[in-house]
Amino acid sequence: MESKVGRLLNQINEPNDIKKIDPREYRLLAKEIRQFLVHKISMTGGHLASNLGAVELTMALHLCLDFPNDSLVWDVGHQSYTHKLLTGRKEGFDTLRQFGGMSGFPKRSESNCDAFDTGHSSTSISLAIGMAKARELKKEKNNVFAVIGDGALSGGMAFEALNNAARLKSNLVIVLNDNQMSISKNVGGMSKYLGNIRTSTNYTEFKEDVETKLRKSHIGNALADSIKGAKDAVKRLFVPGMLFEDMGITYIGPIDGHDVKQMVSAFESASKMQKAVIVHVCTKKGKGYLPAEEDPSAFHGIAPFKPSDGTLKNKEKYLTYTYVFSRKLVELADKDEKIVAISAAMPSGTGLNRMAERFPDRFFDVGIAEEHAVTFAAGMASKGMKPVVAIYSTFFQRAYDQILHDVCIGRLPVIFAVDRAGLVGSDGETHQGMFDISYFNSMPNMTIMAPKNVLELEKMLEFAAGFDGPIAIRYPRGKAYTGLKEYDTKIEYGKSEKITDGVDIALLAVGSMVETAVKVRKILLQHGIDVTIVNARFVKPLDEEMLSDIGRNHRYIITMEEGILTGGFGESVSHWYQENAPQMPFIRNIALPDKFIEHGSVEMLKKKYKIDAEGIAEKIMDFTGALYQ
Repeated sequence: MESKVGRLLNQINEPNDIKKIDPREYRLLAKEIRQFLVHKISMTGGHLASNLGAVELTMALHLCLDFPNDSLVWDVGHQSYTHKLLTGRKEGFDTLRQFGGMSGFPKRSESNCDAFDTGHSSTSISLAIGMAKARELKKEKNNVFAVIGDGALSGGMAFEALNNAARLKSNLVIVLNDNQMSISKNVGGMSKYLGNIRTSTNYTEFKEDVETKLRKSHIGNALADSIKGAKDAVKRLFVPGMLFEDMGITYIGPIDGHDVKQMVSAFESASKMQKAVIVHVCTKKGKGYLPAEEDPSAFHGIAPFKPSDGTLKNKEKYLTYTYVFSRKLVELADKDEKIVAISAAMPSGTGLNRMAERFPDRFFDVGIAEEHAVTFAAGMASKGMKPVVAIYSTFFQRAYDQILHDVCIGRLPVIFAVDRAGLVGSDGETHQGMFDISYFNSMPNMTIMAPKNVLELEKMLEFAAGFDGPIAIRYPRGKAYTGLKEYDTKIEYGKSEKITDGVDIALLAVGSMVETAVKVRKILLQHGIDVTIVNARFVKPLDEEMLSDIGRNHRYIITMEEGILTGGFGESVSHWYQENAPQMPFIRNIALPDKFIEHGSVEMLKKKYKIDAEGIAEKIMDFTGALYQ
């Protein structure tokens, strides 16, 4: 695909410029947009397949709406790239998802055409209802549209919102972007229901046939008008379920999501109704770029690639914690038939696809439904099974109440595999896995572990499989650490592991920060400072025996964790010393600040917030040097 900006796309530099384009050239504009997206994302990486599928849909929305006066809420928001293009942000794609560059998600700080900072799934309808209700109260006239995917519609929050949408006394248009996928293939009853609608043309054909014949005579015209009041009864004979209509929400569709003219007509009709309306459009994820069409999951979020064939530019293969987790889980499940695995719409991302292939009857993908996933696991655990729930750190927080109430109160043996723990980089503030230590740490009966390397992750999974209570194991994204294999003491409940013995200063590191602690020690040794390194292993419970010993023999204690400071490991350690050590050592907690962390590479972000080896060594020398003086 060509890299230069196309003739039509070059004419779009401000919001609403698309309305100046000749309708006869919409198809060419769509082609130019796809060429632009493939070229730019091939250089920076990003969400490709979902954006290629939503090109014509976004064009139609921009032809109907007036920005920034109207509000367009994107569910999740990863599919908003064309929206960014059509609101004058072409230049931003050179730094897409890079530190200091344009976000891959809607950002109000980036443009007043972005209605809300979305990032997580199934929130758009609730947001749009709130905006529509505010419009009613303020007696304003602007349009409010929400775009939600069929995968996101499986989330419970979307159903809660639909349940309330019928109360609206003004217009709200909910665009259901149905591409039969979220990240992986959609599952569950809603997916089946939408599939039935997609394939059922009986109602539409029947209605058009009857109306055409009746309109051929004067009497027929009157009869056609009179029977419109009975349309709901007729619909129920032909359209499966009529779920949305039965909830009091007008349904329009299904409509070809790649036919701009048809969608514009539907959106204009829907926006005239003084109520909530769902417009169901069917799109093809990855459309217009063959590699993405053939494997949309691989191109959902992709690293820089070669546009000619879709292969990755960097073909370096390395071991990941996700791979090690999936391999070990299958090994354990092979020995224990009580072990089951649960995913929330991300079997590939969490490595559970291996479990699905090996033990399909013991693998459960519940869709984008983290709350259900956890309570479903609790139900299984209460009947003697050993559920493993594997979800990204940023999404586990959506199930806080279920973990606390349904698992921890009953001390149920559920294993929480917390993938992408810590900084994840380019997806930014909505996806950083920096809160899990704090929220799991606040729960009574919860045990929290973090491995220093791949071998320790395997041993922690073995430990967790035999543990009789809730337990969370957190591990980071990316290349797994394989060092320190010689340190392989048996895992005992609540016990840490000493890596090196030093003088005066002790580094207490959690999980991924053990590798960083080793690097910090090397820097400090160059300044004549030797340190003790302790691999915490357990964030909760604390190793009190170790803390007592370290406190007696060290003047300075530095805690290190790749998570937020508030409520984290460091605060727990500081509190323990305050309660238990009359001669309390000097303590410095190294962690992420109490703020949302922007997008950028993990290395760049660690450097900025000084939780890389150089930054931590500098903090330690400043801290200890000042105290020595």
